[in-house]
Amino acid sequence: MTHLSTLSSNYEAVIGLEIHAQLATKSKLFCGDATDFGAAPNTQISPITLGHPGTLPKTNEKAIESAIRMGLACGCAIEKDNYFARKNYFYPDLPKGYQISQHTTPICIGGQVNIKTSTGEKSIQLNRIHLEEDAGKSIHDLSETDSCIDLNRAGTPLIELVTEPCLHSAEEAFAFVTEIRKLVRWLGVCDGNMEEGSLRCDANISIRLKGAAKLGTRVEVKNLNSIRNIKKAIEFEIDRLIQITESGGTIVQQTRSFDANNDTTFSIRDKEDANDYRYFPDPDLAPFHLTEESIEAIRKQLPALPNELQKQWTSTFNLSAYDVEQLSENKEEAAFFIQLTKISPHYKAIANWILGPIRSYLNESNNKYENLSLVLTYLAELIEMVETNQLNFSVASTKVLKEILAQPQSPLTYATKHNLLQSNSSYELEQWVNEVLSKHPDKVTEYKKGKKGLIGLFVGEVKKISQGKADPKLSTQLLEKKLAE
Repeated sequence: MTHLSTLSSNYEAVIGLEIHAQLATKSKLFCGDATDFGAAPNTQISPITLGHPGTLPKTNEKAIESAIRMGLACGCAIEKDNYFARKNYFYPDLPKGYQISQHTTPICIGGQVNIKTSTGEKSIQLNRIHLEEDAGKSIHDLSETDSCIDLNRAGTPLIELVTEPCLHSAEEAFAFVTEIRKLVRWLGVCDGNMEEGSLRCDANISIRLKGAAKLGTRVEVKNLNSIRNIKKAIEFEIDRLIQITESGGTIVQQTRSFDANNDTTFSIRDKEDANDYRYFPDPDLAPFHLTEESIEAIRKQLPALPNELQKQWTSTFNLSAYDVEQLSENKEEAAFFIQLTKISPHYKAIANWILGPIRSYLNESNNKYENLSLVLTYLAELIEMVETNQLNFSVASTKVLKEILAQPQSPLTYATKHNLLQSNSSYELEQWVNEVLSKHPDKVTEYKKGKKGLIGLFVGEVKKISQGKADPKLSTQLLEKKLAE
């Protein structure tokens, strides 16, 4: 389908998202079955998961706490009086024949999540966050004649986060889901691994003429399992709906799926409304009441959120917007940055080291920040040595850093032992500079004729023959002075 860029300017897309996040509990929502990913099919089941007559479910307290954590982080009001309802919709991989969810009393009401897009910041309003159990998994490609069912996932606790229809582009949806994935990981309520199905998204999409108040007929694209696919599916649907409208067709309210092989969507079924599910309170699960004290206890345990840290670091450490955004992407990295700032005053340098050579080292060695606690003081010492011109940054980051991370030791001791300390001796520096200039008379002539960019070559050569011991700044100054003679 071609993008209808001209016609698109006449229409406004209206998008609401439903994000399902699998909670990082050890057991299921209503029984003690394990929730480990990757277990052999149908090995994490029990009579309750299988829906045997006479079995009674019991609510997982940790799942309730996780939902409250997410709600508080999003600024939701927490519903104190809660109950679960039966959603009577046929799931072939839920043996009970119904799903247990929340309907009239979602545990979290309202709230918002701030996102950043190319057009600036925007607050995305939430309708609700509620608890429910997941269904199992039907597998259609293992047998030519039968569908296989794995019930390990059946009963796994989910939170479903529902936005208001307040998003208006695929870019906003992309930014929102990215922010939610970051937030659930930060809070520890979900691992956010979309490729494992831990985080899934349904997108409700409609269009209307710009300036119109009435919402158009919506379609829902189900089970989008990557942020890239969410963006592509929404882009495709917006164009499809515009094309139907412009050709005089009628948009049908329906549920669709996304084909990642050709970036298109296809119809699965006509869409049901809430009254088709015949919700009613589950008679086997007692309602639960949350006290103000219990909610406040969870609030006090919340970590500082990324947006709070970004504001703090910008004002306290005078860091750039890029630096604070990067440093707050990962909770462990943010904690490591905070630890280093407590023992070193070189905040910008710390940010550069973490976002540069330290990140690279961890990626290459498949290591984690928690394993660097023993070298915190040595890293602070290494940064100090570079900032006070005792060590060249290149030597410090490529040689000394790896050595002190592999075997905790003083960088000063190591650099001294291996003759890596930067030389500020004017005599030594002059010898190196003279040697470089005498080796490259043709380049000296070119420089004096106006090719000033060659200064980088001379500085590099001084660095090479000094084995990194020459101060680049002093080298540049002395080279410029001699080349001007």
